[in-house]
Amino acid sequence: MGKYTLMALPYAQDALEPVISQQTLEFHHGKHLAAYVNNLNGLLEGSGFENATLEEIVCKASGGILNNAGQILNHELYFGQFCGKPTKKEPTGALAEAIAKDFGSFDAFKEEFQKKGATLFGSGWVWLSADKDGKLVITQETNAANPVQRGLTPLLTFDVWEHAYYLDYQNRRPDHLAALWAIIDWNVVEKRFN
Repeated sequence: MGKYTLMALPYAQDALEPVISQQTLEFHHGKHLAAYVNNLNGLLEGSGFENATLEEIVCKASGGILNNAGQILNHELYFGQFCGKPTKKEPTGALAEAIAKDFGSFDAFKEEFQKKGATLFGSGWVWLSADKDGKLVITQETNAANPVQRGLTPLLTFDVWEHAYYLDYQNRRPDHLAALWAIIDWNVVEKRFN
């Protein structure tokens, strides 16, 4: 038994349908994320990272330890930002103001975010993050990379590894990205920003 455990989903496995099917969630969370947790636990002993946080590992490690820790951190942020019946369709308050300031409008932000997700070559993630001054940036991160490695605070992410969408959308990554907005829990994203 290692230090890390598979996160519990904050919703039922069918709660995100039809955007993310129960079958996709069972594979993505129950198999892919579980494998990263098991792999990292198997690599920790003698690594010097036995007592480190995921963020510390992601910022300092390399190789298999980095890849598995990065995927755990990324997936915990990803799965934690959804809900089956969001109370609002877009952010409010300080996050909404920052999006308007840094991207012009919420619609312009969504368009750029989806474009960055659709055009990321290979496997990875598209992120909305804040820098130390609260300025918002959209980044494309390949494989298991995370914006914390750049000194940013991750707020929102879309997973563009094929396992995140292939059972539901096959090769239609842009359709998957467009659908995800319907299940974002903006209260969670706003808390990350504040």
